[in-house]
Order: sequence, then C-alpha cells, then structure tokens
Amino acid sequence: MSTLYRSGLVLLGVLSVLDLTAPLYTDGEHPPMFIAIIGSVLGLVSIVLVVLAWRGRTAAAIGLSVIRVLSALTAVPAFSAGGVPTPIMAVAGSFIILTVVGIVLTLAGLRRPALASA
Repeated sequence: MSTLYRSGLVLLGVLSVLDLTAPLYTDGEHPPMFIAIIGSVLGLVSIVLVVLAWRGRTAAAIGLSVIRVLSALTAVPAFSAGGVPTPIMAVAGSFIILTVVGIVLTLAGLRRPALASA
C-alpha cells in the first residue's frame, strides 16, 4: 500500500466522519436537514468503504471515490441558493476541494508501477 493511497484514504476518512456529524451542526436551513441526513448516510457508507479499502480491496477504493463525489455534490447548492452565509460557502468549498485531493491521492496510489525492462 503506497503512501499516496494511505494519505488519500485518511483524508477521505476524515471527511466521512465530518459528514457523519452533519445533522449535529446544521441549523436546519444551511444545509437543509434532508441534505445533512443524506450526507450523514454517505459518510457512514464511506467509513465502511475506507476500512475495506485500507484492507486492500481495490473495488472499495473505487466505490469510496464515487460515494465521496456524490457527497461533494450535496455541497454544490450552497453556491447557487440564495441567503447562504459566506462562512458556510467557504466550508462547502473546502469540503469539495479536499474531496478532490483525497480522491486523486487514493486513485494515484492504486496505480501499479510499470515493470522495468531487463
């Protein structure tokens, strides 16, 4: 398991735990409670996939990447909905950027090194 792969899984795992706690820090409006609950469910699924990916299951790492993209997409309405406070938009943007970084690290760590010609 490469360092890139482990770093990506750790980052995605931290984001997953933060997603899991989303219903605790929403005011019901920013984000709406149903978005927070969807994020929480995605966070729970992501945590399971992080554990499976850590154990070496490639399919779990790919599934984790897909689930984290879906989770990041739940933050996109913060930029188009009216009345969203700037700090909430900054947090949503940070989550999206960190998700992209985590996915890139994880998938880059999945690549097998090319065999050297003898």
